[in-house]
Amino acid sequence: MNDQVDLNCDLGESFGAYTMGNDEEIIDLITSANVACGFHAGDPSVMKKTVRMALQKGVGIGAHPGIPDLAGFGRRTMAISAEEAYDLTLYQIGALDAFVRAEGGEMQHVKAHGALYNMAAKDASLAEAIAEAVYAANPELILFGLSGSELVRAGEKIGLRTANEVFSDRTYQPDGTLTNRREPNALITDPDLAANQVVRMVKEGKVQTADQTDFALCADTVCIHGDGAAALEFARRLKDRLPEEGVKVEKIGSRFSRK
Repeated sequence: MNDQVDLNCDLGESFGAYTMGNDEEIIDLITSANVACGFHAGDPSVMKKTVRMALQKGVGIGAHPGIPDLAGFGRRTMAISAEEAYDLTLYQIGALDAFVRAEGGEMQHVKAHGALYNMAAKDASLAEAIAEAVYAANPELILFGLSGSELVRAGEKIGLRTANEVFSDRTYQPDGTLTNRREPNALITDPDLAANQVVRMVKEGKVQTADQTDFALCADTVCIHGDGAAALEFARRLKDRLPEEGVKVEKIGSRFSRK
C-alpha cells in the first residue's frame, strides 16, 4: 500500500495569454503540473502564465513534450525515429526550463504527452531516446511514465529518478496499457468511478482491466487530463477522497530524493 501519492494534471494546453480553461481552478487542487511546450498545444504566453501560477501555488513544474501535431492535439501516432524523439524532447524541455528559470524556479519532472507517451510505453528505442534527452537536460529531473512501461525502465537504466504513473480517467487493457481513445469505454467520466479506481490502484496496487481481470501496478503519481470535461470535478473528488483513505497527497519532488 502507498500512503502518499502525487496528483498531476496537464496544463497550459491552450493558446493566447487569457484562454486557460479550468487551469486556474485545477492548480489549487494538484501537486504537480505538466506544462505543454508548444508542439501539441500551448504557446510562449501560456507557458509563462502557467509557470507563474504553478510557482505561486507551490506546485511542481514539469515539461510536457509532445509530437509536432497541433491539429491532432499530439494524440495521433506518428512515425518518428529515436533520434527525432531525442531532439524534440530536449528542445521542448529547454523551452519550458527557460521560463521556469526566468521566474526563479526549478523544473521538477518531464512527462511525455499523448502519442509520444503511449509509443514510448511499448517501444524501448523511443523510451531510451526520451530518457537520454531528459538526462542530458538535467539528470536531477524525475521522468514520469506509464506504470511498468518501457519508459520507466529506460529512465531507471540511465540513472534517472522515475515515477510510475496511473490514470484516473482512463480504462486499462489486460497488458496494463491504456485503452485507445478511439475504442468504446476508453474514458471514465463518472467522478465516483474514477475515485474508486484511483484508491484501489494506490492502496492495493491493482486495476481492473477491460476483460475484468486485475493488473498489478505501482502508483507514484495520478494523472488527471486537464482537457477532460470533468477534470475539475475529478481533481476535487480525489483531493478529498485520498486523505479520507489515509493517503497523503504530496508533490512528487518532496517524496523522491537521491539515496
